[in-house]
Amino acid sequence: MPNNTFERTELLNIVKRVKALVGAQREIADKDGLMLNLSSPRLDKRVNKRVNKGKQPKSAKKSSSVKQVTLEDLRKEVLNCRKCGLYKTRMNIVFGEGSRNAKLLFVGEAPGFEEDKQGIPFVGRAGQLLTKIIVSIGFKRGDVYIANILKCRPPQNRNPLPSEVKTCTPYLIKQIELIKPEVICALGTFAAQTLLATTEPISKLRGRFHIWRDIKVMPTYHPAYLLRNPSAKRPVWQDMKKIRQAL
Repeated sequence: MPNNTFERTELLNIVKRVKALVGAQREIADKDGLMLNLSSPRLDKRVNKRVNKGKQPKSAKKSSSVKQVTLEDLRKEVLNCRKCGLYKTRMNIVFGEGSRNAKLLFVGEAPGFEEDKQGIPFVGRAGQLLTKIIVSIGFKRGDVYIANILKCRPPQNRNPLPSEVKTCTPYLIKQIELIKPEVICALGTFAAQTLLATTEPISKLRGRFHIWRDIKVMPTYHPAYLLRNPSAKRPVWQDMKKIRQAL
């Protein structure tokens, strides 16, 4: 009996000391907000709030780190492009020129000698005629945007190669996406066929609007063609009047 009484007393003392120790730990932990009691939603919320404090969702961090590409960024990319052999023979890239908020965008096929020399699209005789056409429908050259399918001049002004068109077209598409014009005027066969993914001749494509990615596209004759064939100026004027009406 005495031994049993002694052991029971010792056991009770141990239980009391354990309870006291657990109680002290709970009090400390509760003050720090670190005690997670599954039966207490209040404490659970407190712990979750502390653990998540200052954290951002991964998606939010990712979106904030994405940089918006600008026309200047794209120009630098074109300047460093080595995807085809034209960079070896060019003097300058001819990226594009005009208003970044243009409602009307003109697209030609490739730079010529003067464009390559100056790095500006449509500055030769054909460019001077294009400027007159732009003015005739109530715009200034600075109101529109002018670009080409190719950003580098092909040697001796030869026709663009299919591989060159394929390589360079994504730059033009990105330009269009950044500018967001209401109407695109495709100047000549290569520009029209490239944008519209067709082999139809310009004579059949011109005179009516086509749709490219929800943007109206009006194919017409290239100004260089008009210099050689003045009689084609009349149908081009008809195309321009339709563009003016659409804007």
